[in-house]
Amino acid sequence: MSGRAPLRLAMVGGGPGSFIGPVHRMAAELDGRIRLTAGVFSRDPEKSARAADDWGVPRHRVYPDHHAMIAAEGAREDGVDLVAVVTPNHLHFDVSAAALRGGLHVISDKPATLNLAQAKELADIVAASGKLYGLTYTYTGYPMVREAREIVARGDLGAVRKVVVEYSQGWLSRPLEREGNKQADWRSDPAQSGVGGCIGDIGVHAFNIAEFITGNRVERLCADVATVVPGRNLDDDCNVLLRFAGGARGVLIASQISAGARNGLKISVYGEKGGLTWSHERHTELTLDWLDGPSQVLHAGSAYLGAGARAVTRIPTGHPEGFIEAFANIYRDFADAIQGRGAGLVPDIVEGVRGMAFVERAVAASRADAGWVLLEGEGR
Repeated sequence: MSGRAPLRLAMVGGGPGSFIGPVHRMAAELDGRIRLTAGVFSRDPEKSARAADDWGVPRHRVYPDHHAMIAAEGAREDGVDLVAVVTPNHLHFDVSAAALRGGLHVISDKPATLNLAQAKELADIVAASGKLYGLTYTYTGYPMVREAREIVARGDLGAVRKVVVEYSQGWLSRPLEREGNKQADWRSDPAQSGVGGCIGDIGVHAFNIAEFITGNRVERLCADVATVVPGRNLDDDCNVLLRFAGGARGVLIASQISAGARNGLKISVYGEKGGLTWSHERHTELTLDWLDGPSQVLHAGSAYLGAGARAVTRIPTGHPEGFIEAFANIYRDFADAIQGRGAGLVPDIVEGVRGMAFVERAVAASRADAGWVLLEGEGR
């Protein structure tokens, strides 16, 4: 493509009843770089057509399934350029693989696939396709998360010694999956969600943001992954000790039965000279606490921030930006990469494989009461 003509997007999933589908659509179109043009928004043709009408997608570009969509769009002169995968986890691999093989770029909701074997196979497909693949680990799109990453990379904190990351929700404190709640139903079904419940839904976000900010990979873990609500099929509470390359220790907490918690993602990184803390509930601030100096609070939109944070800040300091904008930053970075305007910081299939390795190793190690295990491989 030339100039700034919008990329044409197809979306699979995300129709009526979806939480994340409308978020993907709004984020993708926020900057005028991408336009939703086609899709399969639901398995129910009526719901899919209703979503298309609401979003301004022509009825003749709404398809019965993703295979029909990829074939038809590939035959059009104005066919789509990329596909957003916004379905339950069990469909991520098939849709992504078909799109990549059909010559389309893919941006997918996390986790990348249903299991680690699929993620590794998808990595091979991405490599063979020559197309780009991105994952919407949303929180990496926040300006102050990127500022935190830059501060650590610059060495301001000194060598990282400890990482504490928590993602607590309370919405699954009751068995909503047995009360007709669609979102709870698929998240608690191993056939649709995979071996991980809470750990695959929000634990991977905590894992990803810890590696994103520190720039260090987790090498070993010791996991306690539990099902607290009686009769639930997958975990709803996780506590994981981490050891990072370079020697840092970490603690990861992910819970969906912490009654009263809403969307409590918070991370603290401690180095030799001081520490930093970022919270999703106060996402426009980044707190720095120094061993031998006064504490500082940095604010999004300020001129003193680094280039990475400034590049994804949309409005002046004091005006809060949020979830949609962070999502849109990832979409904009992905559009830049497709159009050769820069690589950006979009999580890719490498992060997808790591996320699935984290889920499977933590669940298996907890079930076996195995103690410390390597994140990759079978050794301890």
